[in-house]
Amino acid sequence: MAKEEAIKIEGVISEILPDGRFRVRLENEHEIIAYTAGKMRKNRIRSIVGDRVHVEMTPYDLDKGRIVFREKTVNPPMNQRRFFRR
Repeated sequence: MAKEEAIKIEGVISEILPDGRFRVRLENEHEIIAYTAGKMRKNRIRSIVGDRVHVEMTPYDLDKGRIVFREKTVNPPMNQRRFFRR
């Protein structure tokens, strides 16, 4: 029997929970509990509340998932001359 494909969906981190878990609100307004994938943990990619993430879920349990990608947030460049003092 073939292994089932993982469901990939985007969401936003709404809360940080203990033990490296996060509460993620998906695009369809469903909330799940997700943990960071091993590659993200290995490369020390940190996630905070408000980050857009890609989540993989198994079709067998739609209340849990694994965060596999964190989208980069674009911050406007700060004017560094304004803060420079001698």
